[in-house]
Amino acid sequence: MTSRSVVVKVGTSSVTDDTGGVDAGVLAGVASDVVALREDGWSVVVVTSGAITAGWAEVGEGRPRPRDAATLQAVSAVGQPLLMHAWRDAFAECSTRVGQVLLAPLDFSHRGQYLHARGTIEALAALDVVAVVNENDAVADEEIRFGDNDRLAALVANLVGASHLVLLTDTPGLLTADPRIDDTATLIEEVTAFDADLLLAAGTSRSGVGSGGMASKLAAAHMATWSGVTTVIAPARAKHALRLAVEDTPGFGTTFYPRPERLSARKSWIAFAVASQGTLVINDGALDALEHHGRSLLRVGVQSYTGGFQEGDAVDVKGLSGETIAKGLVRVSAESFADGDDVVVHRDDLVLLRRR
Repeated sequence: MTSRSVVVKVGTSSVTDDTGGVDAGVLAGVASDVVALREDGWSVVVVTSGAITAGWAEVGEGRPRPRDAATLQAVSAVGQPLLMHAWRDAFAECSTRVGQVLLAPLDFSHRGQYLHARGTIEALAALDVVAVVNENDAVADEEIRFGDNDRLAALVANLVGASHLVLLTDTPGLLTADPRIDDTATLIEEVTAFDADLLLAAGTSRSGVGSGGMASKLAAAHMATWSGVTTVIAPARAKHALRLAVEDTPGFGTTFYPRPERLSARKSWIAFAVASQGTLVINDGALDALEHHGRSLLRVGVQSYTGGFQEGDAVDVKGLSGETIAKGLVRVSAESFADGDDVVVHRDDLVLLRRR
């Protein structure tokens, strides 16, 4: 993508209205902003939520929303075409075409699939088509139960090398407290570091229809900023919300500033897209070698390990204190650990995750 590129995610509570149907007004506003940014030279990818909520509005007949994975998958299959039709109509008003991209965890876990997904989005851009991305909920039951589109949006931002990630939601941004229980809560305009106090400011989903909430947005912002992506949490229903967010408008939303050094695309993939299959606990000598001398992790530096990892799997690397230090791809399996390669994780396959 270009040096000015943005992934914008629109949450379920913003995509849908009080009845659960698609809110055409919000989609029209986002589409207008996307087209305006593209005319100014930006590359834009849209990540959308709302398929399950829209699907249940269609077939639920006023019944309580289901919780079992099989029904949620079926409801998503109903809602996904409704959602895409609404996005198509919104962009058609701006004489712009859209293309649907459905992604599942497999598309991020395997390097080949990851690159294929990137190629698809790039090909859509070359055709002057806006990619509209959603989780493939109809088959990815794990994502329905545990995932959220905030994380997906951060992964997509890494995938396409975006400069900005904008999470449009039903709040003004990150607040100092939950305004439902504290009427003195105020907007946090800028965040430069993540700490315990920041995590305490995040509550649960306000609307009850989304799978995320502010905590998942903070996790997404953390992922994105570690990859050099400026992240903004902003109110979806504000006029020109996307444009105001990328223009760094004072007092609008919460901006999370990235680390100065950007991870490479491959190291972003290792750090955030691949699920860990085990844990290595390393001694202090190995910790010093990794953090201060840029060395590979050797078998002699591993104090203990857990998990059934195979060669090439991702593992978390922890110090003796239990703090996660790094993540990397192992060159040995758990079964052959004692007599495998002396290099357990090569430095080219290792991502340090602790600020020094």
